[in-house]
Amino acid sequence: MTNEEILIVDDEAAIADLVEVYLKNDGYSVRKFYNASDALQYTQTAQPDLAILDVMLPDMDGFTLCQKIRETSLYPIIMLTAKVEDMDKIMGLTMGADDYITKPFNPLELLARVKTQLRRYKRYNQGEAPRQKGEEMELNGLHISKTTHQCTLYGEVLPLTPMEFSILWYLCERRGEVVSSEVLFEAVWGEKYFDSNNTVMTHIARLREKMHERGRNPKFIKTVWGVGYTIGE
Repeated sequence: MTNEEILIVDDEAAIADLVEVYLKNDGYSVRKFYNASDALQYTQTAQPDLAILDVMLPDMDGFTLCQKIRETSLYPIIMLTAKVEDMDKIMGLTMGADDYITKPFNPLELLARVKTQLRRYKRYNQGEAPRQKGEEMELNGLHISKTTHQCTLYGEVLPLTPMEFSILWYLCERRGEVVSSEVLFEAVWGEKYFDSNNTVMTHIARLREKMHERGRNPKFIKTVWGVGYTIGE
């Protein structure tokens, strides 16, 4: 049994109730809300382990709710969207979501996504561990530590989500190499990459923003058009 708490925000009671049943059957505790305002008020005094947010809510869209949660918290967020347009998915990831799933969905697939995100988040927040060789890297003012799961740039702590940290660590380990979107996605997400997948692009954009990178001439994460990404020496 797990003591992890999952926040569900969906105005479609049938969907929220179904997801709740599957999560509880797997040992999770659940807090469920049918509107964004009540959910946001709850997150101001509580820290769930993961949130599942519907995009279409009656009082505030899920993207805005995601953005507000990200102002104070880094736990994983999965977006539920009934729209299939890529821009909706990209917007959710840009606002700080870690993953998305399109309605209608298989509850078992959502459950698998929840477990994947929680495993990654646990590794990210497992705390101090004996320092081993290769646990820290330094690159032109950028310092990233796998021991503390902290990243600083010129002394400023960067508020990275577990996914962003994993991407940056993977690129730093391969500094000087060009890593394709497919390789990066399958290494970090652990899932099969599809040609239309814009997830890597949106996470790279978020990383650059947090690193105060200029769009046309980034110092750290560079795009090699048609090939992939590389982090500068």
